[in-house]
Amino acid sequence: MSAIKHIIIDGDSKSPHIDFNNLTGDLILSGRSIPENAAKVYEPLLLWISEYIKSPKKITNFRLNLDYFNSASTIWISKIIRALGKIEKEDSVLFIHLYFDTEDYAEMDSEDLRQLITSLVGNVGEILLSIGVKVYSTDPGGKIVDESTILL
Repeated sequence: MSAIKHIIIDGDSKSPHIDFNNLTGDLILSGRSIPENAAKVYEPLLLWISEYIKSPKKITNFRLNLDYFNSASTIWISKIIRALGKIEKEDSVLFIHLYFDTEDYAEMDSEDLRQLITSLVGNVGEILLSIGVKVYSTDPGGKIVDESTILL
């Protein structure tokens, strides 16, 4: 079995920019995710994660900074979160970072956040690590203007 390597794949109008760094524990999806074949984009990432969780960093940051993603992408993102939830290393923490534009963020209330978090981590199963969800409000330039943190 070979060691996992840092994955960087430039995004385009349909597929996200991918930056999965095994050395830092930062796993980033940004841009848009409406690929014709979601399995082609996400299955290699799921395989990468199955290796990463064998020797994860103490803190893993899964950053979802997607402007838009379709239902097929949602299914694969849920699979990724489920796989990350299987990290068994003692004292490990998984942070899921979600980015919204300022207007969408302002319209969210506590119930919206609760439903969002449940949809993301509700299917993880038995959780063996600490999970936190960070929700960010961003301006049109992508600058963070507000944030909330929820620890599970």
